[in-house]
Amino acid sequence: MPDLRNENAATSRVLEYISAMKPLILDFSEYDLDRVVADAEAIRRHNPQRFEMEQLTAICFEDPDRGICVGYKDLTPNEFWCRGHMPNMPLMPGVIMCEAAAQLSSYYIHRFKLMEADVVGFGGLEDVRFRGVVRPGDRFVIVSRLLKVRRMIMTCEFQCFVNQNMVCEGILKGVALPKDLVQGVPVLGEMD
Repeated sequence: MPDLRNENAATSRVLEYISAMKPLILDFSEYDLDRVVADAEAIRRHNPQRFEMEQLTAICFEDPDRGICVGYKDLTPNEFWCRGHMPNMPLMPGVIMCEAAAQLSSYYIHRFKLMEADVVGFGGLEDVRFRGVVRPGDRFVIVSRLLKVRRMIMTCEFQCFVNQNMVCEGILKGVALPKDLVQGVPVLGEMD
């Protein structure tokens, strides 16, 4: 006979886990991943990341009235983290998931000129939860909503999905980096 105490405890943990998830920022029916509004080249006009640190393939939804943006990264076996995280079982590191969300939020801030900043840097993360694994071959979809923006700081909530299953969520803060900090720093490939 099964131990009902263990089953009830497990069911209780699952229900607690599900109830802790926030409602969707944007219903899946409101955006189309095949409708690209900004490709990698357009993203580069707004974001400074290059080479292996570019974590966005495309933007597929922008709604300036609601402060929502949706983008994605198509993951390949050639991602810089695949070889070492983990050997024979590559999983997208949580920090890279958060980086992708930050790049999407930064793109949105620059695209609509919402902050006085040439570069927006990480200011912090809150309430981040990892709810699933992400592997090479997945399309990692990020939904971001602007909660607050001031001249020097922004706050966004984000949710990340693979096949409409939430794999990560949280709140991120971005800060305007001082111009003297970012000006004149050589970019790899531009150095002699």
